[in-house]
Amino acid sequence: MLALSRKVNESIMIGNDIEITVLEVKGDQIKIGISAPKSVPIYRKEIYLQIQESNKEAAGSSVSDEDLKKLFQ
Repeated sequence: MLALSRKVNESIMIGNDIEITVLEVKGDQIKIGISAPKSVPIYRKEIYLQIQESNKEAAGSSVSDEDLKKLFQ
C-alpha cells in the first residue's frame, strides 16, 4: 500500500484520468473528491463488498430446467 500525505486542495492522480482531491479535514474526518470518467464505477468499500456478496449469492443459486421451460412458454 502506498501512503501519501496531502493537504486541503492537494490531489493525487491514479493513471491518466482519475484524480482524488482532499476537500476538507475536520477532526478525524476527511472529505475527498474523486474525478473520474463515467465508465469507472466508484463505491464506498462497504457498499462494494455488499454488491460482491449479492453477486456471489446470485451466481450460486441454480435454476432448474423446468423453471427455464416455464419462463420461455
